[in-house]
Amino acid sequence: MASLMNNHLMIFSGSSHPQLAEEIANYLNVKLGDIKLSRFSCGEIYARIKDNVRGRSTFVIQTGSEKVNEDLMELFIIIDALKRASADNITAVIPHFSYARQDKKSASREPISARLIADLLTKSGIDRIITMDLHSDQIQGFFDVPVDHLTAIPLLASYINDKNLVNPVVIAPDTGRAKTAKKIADRINAPLAILHKTRPEHNKTAITHIVGDVKGKTCIFVDDMVDTAGTATSGVDTLMANGANKEIYMVATHGILSGPAVEKFLKAGMKEVVFTNSVPIPDSKKFPGLKILSAASLLGEAIKRAYENQSISSLFD
Repeated sequence: MASLMNNHLMIFSGSSHPQLAEEIANYLNVKLGDIKLSRFSCGEIYARIKDNVRGRSTFVIQTGSEKVNEDLMELFIIIDALKRASADNITAVIPHFSYARQDKKSASREPISARLIADLLTKSGIDRIITMDLHSDQIQGFFDVPVDHLTAIPLLASYINDKNLVNPVVIAPDTGRAKTAKKIADRINAPLAILHKTRPEHNKTAITHIVGDVKGKTCIFVDDMVDTAGTATSGVDTLMANGANKEIYMVATHGILSGPAVEKFLKAGMKEVVFTNSVPIPDSKKFPGLKILSAASLLGEAIKRAYENQSISSLFD
């Protein structure tokens, strides 16, 4: 990492996930940049870059946590501060890209919020974005700057592979996740099954039937993110009713765990639920069987390669 130690590369952390930022900085053997973040009494956000960034390559690490709107506004303000301080280029490192589920109009008079966030980020002054497992690949096309779209599939698949599960089958929670689930299935040499679900309303799902054989198999749910855990936990009963083994696993990149998610997982009784640390999971939301894998080395390596103009896609070949 000696080439990174010439102080031309600088990494700054927003307040959404400082622990992940510290892990990334440790991987790169650099110190996080000095930044002051505070709130005025009225709630407005203040940011000041305390290091000299003139002519430097800067990376801002800010994920979408449960304070999603504050996280985004803080990121816009940090980017603006870097731009006005004459940084050579600015890369937004957003492990979990918020508003990604609103990537199209599903009903009349709805916004396409993912496009709006992309426009705001571009307008704020970024030159590049690094993100991980977008809810929809098409979101990359919403940006007018380069997007490095990482995936935690190798990390999650390696963890499952090491468990040497008996007769595994990978479960896609819907047809939209089938492509991602198939990639993990191929890596662990397991078949694929797909749940058919409907959404009667926001944050509520209903599983109707299964495409594929799960009888006598160890099921592994695969998803990009888990919010209220409705899809995964409601699918457990369907799998059991179709003869699946009692030990059921869940792997996903982003563990949002909002609302009743923890209670649902506890009730469902899965063997293990595996997330990356793309978003912070507080102690109050940790439960037996939860496993958190660090994505710091993946994100750190992507930052290093972006800085050195090396291939990032080769990380996943």
